[in-house]
Amino acid sequence: MQTSPTDKRVDLYGASYRNFATDLYGDIRREAFGEDIGQTGWLTAEEQDLFISWLGLTRSSQLLDIACGSGKPTLRIAQKTGCHVSGLDLHSEAIASAKANARELGYEGRTKFYEGNAGERLSFAAQSFDAVTCIDAINHLPNRPHVLEEWRRVLKPGGRLLFTDPIVLTGPITNTEIAIRASIGLFMFVPEGLDEMLLREAGFEVERVEDRTRNMAMNAAGWLAARARREADLRKIEGDEAYFGQQRFLETAAALASEKRLSRFAILARRSD
Repeated sequence: MQTSPTDKRVDLYGASYRNFATDLYGDIRREAFGEDIGQTGWLTAEEQDLFISWLGLTRSSQLLDIACGSGKPTLRIAQKTGCHVSGLDLHSEAIASAKANARELGYEGRTKFYEGNAGERLSFAAQSFDAVTCIDAINHLPNRPHVLEEWRRVLKPGGRLLFTDPIVLTGPITNTEIAIRASIGLFMFVPEGLDEMLLREAGFEVERVEDRTRNMAMNAAGWLAARARREADLRKIEGDEAYFGQQRFLETAAALASEKRLSRFAILARRSD
């Protein structure tokens, strides 16, 4: 494996979405995460079930999933709870996949997926949703106070917000490690406790904060190993530069998480009025 420092952008999400439906990428997800729920981050089925239990969704609930990716994790919430779901993602390949997955499941009537930039003003009316989720993506949105204000705006009074922040600084990190860890896109590294402070300033009551770093460490290591076992096939599809770039990223993510130098926290908050 190439392990030299790099400041080149790594196409993790584009490659994943373009090849999402292939057996090769499905096998990698199953091996890495234990169950393929269409994830492109650190989420497992077991962890999503935990998060669903925190949200208290019903058949009448309206859920907005920010950075919904392939839409499969979002649709799984609809299947588990019966709620109505909307998803937003910046990647056109992700939204195309999400809409196709909704059609395949026969869920088009209870689901809506939109392409858009979650870092800007959301194209939803105020107080439209009972819950907002954002799994492993808040770190890609640069203006966090604005983002939280928008999430509060589209939530109904008393509505719940659940997000995971996988880029919380809890130890020393070198400039090389930061460059590799941030090689897949824009990243905001934040100190521990900042999310909670900003939530309170934005008008939220923080209900729960749980350290989920172990999940990230295990899944990064599993993803790295599953891809390594299929190196030849992946290099044909992705090319050498993209393949080795993704491996460097996953190797660094696994090391930083296992050593608790970069942590992942799940936060549940309620819109206070």
